[in-house]
Amino acid sequence: MAKVTVYDMKKNQVSERELADAVFDTEVKKYLVHDMVRYQLAARRQGTAATKNRSAVAGGGKKPFKQKGTGNARQGTVSAPNHVGGGAAFGPSPRDYNFKLNRKVKKLALCSALSARFQADKLTVLSELKLDEVSTKNFKQVFDGFDMESALVVIGSACPEIELSARNLYKIKVVRAEGVNVYDVMKYSNLVLTEGAVDQLEGALA
Repeated sequence: MAKVTVYDMKKNQVSERELADAVFDTEVKKYLVHDMVRYQLAARRQGTAATKNRSAVAGGGKKPFKQKGTGNARQGTVSAPNHVGGGAAFGPSPRDYNFKLNRKVKKLALCSALSARFQADKLTVLSELKLDEVSTKNFKQVFDGFDMESALVVIGSACPEIELSARNLYKIKVVRAEGVNVYDVMKYSNLVLTEGAVDQLEGALA
């Protein structure tokens, strides 16, 4: 099994821990990661872009001038796209960008993303992560000691002191174990897990 060093909040080595190979050291399938990121980003799109076509524009029920004798090209309605203020031709209409991915694919994609971080030596496990009070300064000091460019921090359970302390740090995001997703894992250069989060991920994915 894969092994990882467990640190405390001051970056002192506490112990070593074995990780489930099926979750943290499996083959990285980039195409699954790509599909899952597309799936997540597509689900975020509102799909509400719309323009009025010629049937939706008000007016235009009467022929603007007679068919013959004016010297102008014949016109049937002022709501046609060739008129100023007329309907748009081939404009966008509301649509749903979602597409289907099988549950098994989603699971394998997340395992691939987690494995990519482990294999790149960008995964850090903490024995615990807690603060006595909400303090962005104190939270930042903890991660300054680990010298990380950016990090996704995964905690095992709800912890308002940690979650509120991190929300103003744009290079650090804190999520609970049940909220881990492929997009966030790949977006941040480092992945930080508490031991409680490791237990939950292995229980759900192994």
